[in-house]
Amino acid sequence: MQVINIHKRIINQPKPKVVNLLKTLSTKHDKVWPKDNWPAMRFKNGLKVGAKGGHGIIRYSVEAIDIEEGVVFRFLKPEGFNGIHKFEIKAMDAKSTEVKHSIIMKTEGLATLKWVFVILWLHDALIENAFDTIENNFLETKKFTTWSFWVRIWRYILK
Repeated sequence: MQVINIHKRIINQPKPKVVNLLKTLSTKHDKVWPKDNWPAMRFKNGLKVGAKGGHGIIRYSVEAIDIEEGVVFRFLKPEGFNGIHKFEIKAMDAKSTEVKHSIIMKTEGLATLKWVFVILWLHDALIENAFDTIENNFLETKKFTTWSFWVRIWRYILK
Protein backbone atom coordinates (compact mmCIF):
# COMPACT_ATOMS: atom_id res chain seq x y z
CA MET A 1 0.00 0.00 0.00
CA GLN A 2 1.35 3.44 -0.88
CA VAL A 3 1.46 5.72 2.19
CA ILE A 4 1.90 9.48 2.06
CA ASN A 5 1.28 11.05 5.45
CA ILE A 6 2.06 14.76 5.88
CA HIS A 7 1.76 17.03 8.90
CA LYS A 8 2.55 20.77 8.83
CA ARG A 9 2.44 23.57 11.34
CA ILE A 10 3.37 27.24 11.19
CA ILE A 11 5.55 28.33 14.10
CA ASN A 12 5.44 32.08 14.68
CA GLN A 13 9.20 32.38 15.01
CA PRO A 14 12.00 33.08 12.53
CA LYS A 15 13.62 30.04 10.95
CA PRO A 16 16.97 30.35 12.81
CA LYS A 17 15.16 29.90 16.14
CA VAL A 18 13.43 26.74 14.90
CA VAL A 19 16.70 25.43 13.42
CA ASN A 20 18.30 25.81 16.86
CA LEU A 21 15.61 23.50 18.25
CA LEU A 22 16.18 20.91 15.51
CA LYS A 23 19.85 20.79 16.52
CA THR A 24 18.73 19.24 19.83
CA LEU A 25 16.79 16.37 18.21
CA SER A 26 17.59 13.02 19.88
CA THR A 27 19.96 14.62 22.39
CA LYS A 28 19.65 14.62 26.17
CA HIS A 29 18.14 18.12 25.94
CA ASP A 30 15.80 17.43 23.00
CA LYS A 31 13.42 20.37 22.43
CA VAL A 32 11.56 18.77 19.51
CA TRP A 33 10.57 15.22 20.42
CA PRO A 34 7.67 14.78 22.92
CA LYS A 35 9.67 12.31 25.03
CA ASP A 36 7.61 12.97 28.17
CA ASN A 37 4.66 11.15 26.58
CA TRP A 38 6.26 8.99 23.87
CA PRO A 39 9.33 6.76 23.56
CA ALA A 40 12.41 8.94 23.08
CA MET A 41 14.20 9.11 19.73
CA ARG A 42 17.64 7.60 20.23
CA PHE A 43 20.70 6.88 18.13
CA LYS A 44 23.65 4.90 19.46
CA ASN A 45 26.25 7.32 18.08
CA GLY A 46 24.18 10.51 17.87
CA LEU A 47 22.24 12.04 15.03
CA LYS A 48 24.52 11.74 12.00
CA VAL A 49 24.30 10.23 8.52
CA GLY A 50 24.34 6.44 8.75
CA ALA A 51 23.39 6.33 12.44
CA LYS A 52 20.84 3.66 13.35
CA GLY A 53 18.21 4.08 16.03
CA GLY A 54 14.59 5.03 16.35
CA HIS A 55 11.80 5.28 18.88
CA GLY A 56 9.81 2.45 20.41
CA ILE A 57 9.40 -0.38 17.89
CA ILE A 58 10.08 1.93 14.93
CA ARG A 59 13.69 1.63 13.75
CA TYR A 60 15.41 3.71 11.09
CA SER A 61 18.72 5.07 9.92
CA VAL A 62 19.67 8.67 9.25
CA GLU A 63 19.84 9.05 5.49
CA ALA A 64 20.52 12.79 5.17
CA ILE A 65 20.96 15.83 7.38
CA ASP A 66 20.99 19.48 6.46
CA ILE A 67 20.37 21.07 9.83
CA GLU A 68 19.15 24.26 8.13
CA GLU A 69 16.56 22.34 6.10
CA GLY A 70 15.78 19.06 7.87
CA VAL A 71 16.56 15.40 8.44
CA VAL A 72 15.64 12.32 6.37
CA PHE A 73 15.31 8.86 7.97
CA ARG A 74 14.99 5.47 6.20
CA PHE A 75 12.79 2.84 7.85
CA LEU A 76 14.47 -0.38 9.01
CA LYS A 77 11.58 -1.81 11.08
CA PRO A 78 8.84 -2.85 11.26
CA GLU A 79 9.46 -5.20 8.41
CA GLY A 80 7.32 -4.18 5.45
CA PHE A 81 7.79 -0.42 6.00
CA ASN A 82 9.72 0.51 2.85
CA GLY A 83 10.48 4.19 2.58
CA ILE A 84 11.37 7.31 4.51
CA HIS A 85 10.14 9.83 6.99
CA LYS A 86 11.51 13.32 7.30
CA PHE A 87 11.37 16.58 9.22
CA GLU A 88 11.63 19.73 7.13
CA ILE A 89 11.92 23.40 8.07
CA LYS A 90 10.97 26.22 5.71
CA ALA A 91 10.88 29.96 6.32
CA MET A 92 7.47 31.36 5.40
CA ASP A 93 8.64 34.94 5.99
CA ALA A 94 11.01 36.73 8.39
CA LYS A 95 8.79 35.94 11.40
CA SER A 96 7.27 32.52 10.72
CA THR A 97 8.50 29.03 9.89
CA GLU A 98 6.74 25.93 8.62
CA VAL A 99 7.69 22.62 10.19
CA LYS A 100 6.68 19.58 8.20
CA HIS A 101 6.86 15.86 8.84
CA SER A 102 6.29 13.43 5.98
CA ILE A 103 6.14 9.68 5.66
CA ILE A 104 6.56 8.39 2.14
CA MET A 105 6.59 4.61 2.05
CA LYS A 106 5.07 1.43 0.70
CA THR A 107 3.85 -1.15 3.15
CA GLU A 108 3.77 -4.88 2.47
CA GLY A 109 1.87 -7.74 4.07
CA LEU A 110 1.22 -7.54 7.80
CA ALA A 111 2.87 -4.10 7.92
CA THR A 112 -0.10 -2.68 6.00
CA LEU A 113 -2.50 -3.87 8.70
CA LYS A 114 -0.21 -2.58 11.46
CA TRP A 115 -0.09 0.82 9.76
CA VAL A 116 -3.81 1.16 9.08
CA PHE A 117 -5.13 -0.11 12.40
CA VAL A 118 -2.47 0.87 14.93
CA ILE A 119 0.60 2.85 13.93
CA LEU A 120 -1.17 5.52 11.84
CA TRP A 121 -3.24 6.63 14.85
CA LEU A 122 -0.26 6.69 17.18
CA HIS A 123 1.99 8.34 14.61
CA ASP A 124 -0.43 11.19 13.93
CA ALA A 125 -0.77 11.93 17.66
CA LEU A 126 2.98 11.74 18.23
CA ILE A 127 3.78 14.17 15.41
CA GLU A 128 1.16 16.69 16.56
CA ASN A 129 2.62 16.40 20.08
CA ALA A 130 6.11 16.99 18.60
CA PHE A 131 4.84 20.13 16.91
CA ASP A 132 3.34 21.18 20.26
CA THR A 133 6.76 20.62 21.86
CA ILE A 134 8.43 22.83 19.25
CA GLU A 135 5.83 25.55 19.63
CA ASN A 136 5.84 25.37 23.43
CA ASN A 137 9.46 26.53 23.44
CA PHE A 138 8.06 29.95 22.54
CA LEU A 139 4.71 30.05 24.38
CA GLU A 140 3.72 30.96 27.91
CA THR A 141 0.47 28.97 27.72
CA LYS A 142 1.52 25.48 26.65
CA LYS A 143 -0.27 23.50 23.94
CA PHE A 144 -1.08 19.81 24.00
CA THR A 145 -2.98 18.21 21.15
CA THR A 146 -5.46 15.85 22.78
CA TRP A 147 -5.42 12.20 21.86
CA SER A 148 -8.32 10.56 20.08
CA PHE A 149 -10.22 7.67 21.61
CA TRP A 150 -8.22 5.23 19.42
CA VAL A 151 -4.88 6.66 20.51
CA ARG A 152 -5.86 6.34 24.18
CA ILE A 153 -7.05 2.75 23.60
CA TRP A 154 -3.87 1.69 21.73
CA ARG A 155 -1.63 3.35 24.32
CA TYR A 156 -3.48 1.46 27.06
CA ILE A 157 -3.26 -1.88 25.19
CA LEU A 158 0.42 -1.47 24.30
CA LYS A 159 1.48 -0.21 27.73
